[in-house]
Amino acid sequence: MVFKVHISSYSRGVLIELGNLSKLEILNIDRASLTGDIPPSIFNMSSLTYLSLSDNRLSGSIPTFQNLPQLVELYLEDNMLTGHIPQYIWKCKHLDTLILYNNNLSGTISRAIGNTSMLRRLDLSYNHFTGELPKEIGTLPKLETFTVRNNSLYGSIPTSIFNISTMKVFEAANNEFSGTLPSDFGNSLVILERLYLDNNRLSGPIPSSIANASKLTSLNMNTNSFSGSIPDFGNLKLLQSLRLWENNLSGAEFPTRELTFLSSLTNCRYLKSLGISDNPLNGILPASIGNFSSSLKYIVASNSNIMGVIPSEIGNLSSLLNIFLAGNQMSGLIPPTIGNLKQLQMLYLFDNHLAGSIPNDICRLYHLGELSLDENMLVGPIPECLGDVKSLRLIYLNSNQLNSTIPPTLWMLTDLVILNLSSNHLSGQLSSQVGNLKMINSLDLSSNQFSDVIPNSTDGCQSLTFLHLSNNMFSGSIPQSLGEIKGLTTLDLSYNNLSGSIPKSLEDLPFLQNFNVSYNKLEGKIPDGGNFPNFSAMSFSHNLALCGPIKFQVAPCSENHHRSWLKKLIVSSVVLVVVVVIVMLILIRKCKQKTLALSADIPPLTTECRRISYIELERGTSSFSETNLLGRGSFGSVFEATLSDGLKVAVKVFNLELQGATRSFHAETAILSNIRHRNLVRVIGCCSNMEFKALILTYMRNGSLDTWLHSDVYHLDLIQRLKIALDVAAALEYLHHGHTFPVVHCDIKPSNVLLDEDMTAHLTDFGISKLFDGGETFIQTQTMATIGYAAPEFGMEGKVSTNGDVYSFGILLLEMFTGKRPTDDMFGEERSIKEWVSEALEQNTTTELVALALLSREDQHFSAKMQCLLSMFELAMKCLADSADERINMNEAATALHKIYAKIVAATSTRRPRSAFSVSIANNGV
Repeated sequence: MVFKVHISSYSRGVLIELGNLSKLEILNIDRASLTGDIPPSIFNMSSLTYLSLSDNRLSGSIPTFQNLPQLVELYLEDNMLTGHIPQYIWKCKHLDTLILYNNNLSGTISRAIGNTSMLRRLDLSYNHFTGELPKEIGTLPKLETFTVRNNSLYGSIPTSIFNISTMKVFEAANNEFSGTLPSDFGNSLVILERLYLDNNRLSGPIPSSIANASKLTSLNMNTNSFSGSIPDFGNLKLLQSLRLWENNLSGAEFPTRELTFLSSLTNCRYLKSLGISDNPLNGILPASIGNFSSSLKYIVASNSNIMGVIPSEIGNLSSLLNIFLAGNQMSGLIPPTIGNLKQLQMLYLFDNHLAGSIPNDICRLYHLGELSLDENMLVGPIPECLGDVKSLRLIYLNSNQLNSTIPPTLWMLTDLVILNLSSNHLSGQLSSQVGNLKMINSLDLSSNQFSDVIPNSTDGCQSLTFLHLSNNMFSGSIPQSLGEIKGLTTLDLSYNNLSGSIPKSLEDLPFLQNFNVSYNKLEGKIPDGGNFPNFSAMSFSHNLALCGPIKFQVAPCSENHHRSWLKKLIVSSVVLVVVVVIVMLILIRKCKQKTLALSADIPPLTTECRRISYIELERGTSSFSETNLLGRGSFGSVFEATLSDGLKVAVKVFNLELQGATRSFHAETAILSNIRHRNLVRVIGCCSNMEFKALILTYMRNGSLDTWLHSDVYHLDLIQRLKIALDVAAALEYLHHGHTFPVVHCDIKPSNVLLDEDMTAHLTDFGISKLFDGGETFIQTQTMATIGYAAPEFGMEGKVSTNGDVYSFGILLLEMFTGKRPTDDMFGEERSIKEWVSEALEQNTTTELVALALLSREDQHFSAKMQCLLSMFELAMKCLADSADERINMNEAATALHKIYAKIVAATSTRRPRSAFSVSIANNGV
């Protein structure tokens, strides 16, 4: 009889009582939030064959033991264990598996490891082991997996290891190994599948015998000092990932100078990613690059002295997601065939010698998020069609010879984060539509020929931190509205023709660190508040008549008291008039709202809406067939329909037999007909009679956020989830603060967030929403919200306010980034999802919260993503304060989200120093 104990719940302290089970053979306590030391009694159960305590928070050392003669498998990974590996482990004759990764273990790996002749799997990665690898590892006849990555091991890798014919996985990355590889090392590793030797100090040539390891799927040898030619990898038919960047490898064949090793890789029909950046390849891309497998998704070949033109055959690689050919010597035109790469998300060709105009074919890349063509010799205008690529987030076109004006369509890219058009020959006015760029973090238009005034609408760029407009011909005054962009850290307006005074509103920019208005025609007093005392004289030099402190090397100011008094009187009068006008407008609007509320069965729809007949809906839904059913809600069902004019829509049919359904129809019609926002589902029309009521809404191709969060089929990465959170925040910010009177949604949850074909989120289901009058801050209601998402005051007192939506939004954020529903079985009366997250934040164990798909310790940007997620959880907790008055509002939440989003985009996508840029990008994609 086999005695087993399997515990995977929250069972702190349970280990103490298990040591007396002398006949226990299997003990499994994974992911149980165990803390403290491992009791020595655990290692006195002589019949134990399987022990797993992985993914807890255990600390201390592994107990010294001499009484586990039958031990076969030992799993202690993902804890906080310290000290050395007990010597007795190497005396366990039956030991098959030893997994210790991701702890704080130290010391050396004992030569006694050679005694464990049955050992098949050994993982010591992500610890602090030092010293050299013992050559006795090479005597283990059954070893299949050997992983020591991310330690501090050094010296040569024993030749004996490369003779283990059973080896399938060998990972020694991120250590300090040196020396060369044996020339025949591929001859014995005939079933090797993964070889990771990256980030060491290995040198010499890459042996051509590696081609004999024909089962290889992943080969990582990047960031070493390998030299010589890149060998022919054509025999590695199963190869999926090849990483060779940051070495001293060459690849050109004379006299053609073609990089022929690339031609050999066309035999690797499963190849997904190719990384060869930062090598002195000194060659030309062959036309055979177009013969790569259709599975190829990433080409990373930056900073490698690649010459010649970009072959037009590159357009054959229809599955490519990222192309990095930056920092080379490539010349000629950007081939129009690049428009065939319909899946392309990143195109980095900066710092080459490319000439000609930017082809309109780039506008066919409807999934393109990052475009970097800077530091070339491109001429002509910016393609007007570029504004049609709605997926664009980063655009670098700086340091070229582009001319003409900025096409108006560019200001329609409302999700743009970085726009750099500096150092060109662009001219014309800066459009007032620049305020459409709500997400823009960095805007650089410096060193061009822009003229006229800087528009006041720049304050619409509320995420802006970097604004560089220097070396142009801007005139007029500096807009007061710049003081509303609270996140600004850099503002450079130097070398223009600006006049007037420096706005005092700029004192209200709390993060402003770099400020320059030199070489203009400014006059008047330099502001003395905010961060202005920290700036230098260089910030204000060469102006017409600025005055202020002597440290700024300007004349002292002389105050004209009479003029000052007159100015104050005029300002006060204007303010009074404005206040009176606002009060009158509010009174008029209140009268209109009350009239609307008493008017008719269906509140009047906007002119864009239309009345649609029941017959048209019946035909469009195939008589409301189940095959057209999209989902069911509290008050009815939603069907997919095609109207008579071919428009695909969603039809929300209300079940009038349900109590409250008619009231829900009226509420949703009234609210949706009078609000407009890009992140709210738009009402197209309605159909209403005594027996049937339906709303016709915009069709959302990608369904609900709930489906994407809790499905094995669909997956959202960190950036996508952040964008969706931003969309929902923008919608709520508009409802709470951007509408004439606040609208409280009352039911924020993933199933009420719909995603269109571009994955833009839209808030829907306003059936229980409340439209507040001008003076109301909360109302009492019997409306039922969804359990788990409703604020405490809603459930206990029936209080509805904008603060309640903020609470629900906080729960939504936790669900999005933990992957756990608030109604998950792990939560109950004793602990909620909010308390679970709060405990983890207090105990600094945030990694345990994160949804599995969002974070990997092997990710190049692990730290940046972890910090981003920590900021998201902290923001969510601010939304979830128990007292409604202590919660932040949606203005504050949206601002915080913009900063978090901008920071992670900058950390994972923005430009790096040339030596490291391609590597960091490659780790993200290859």
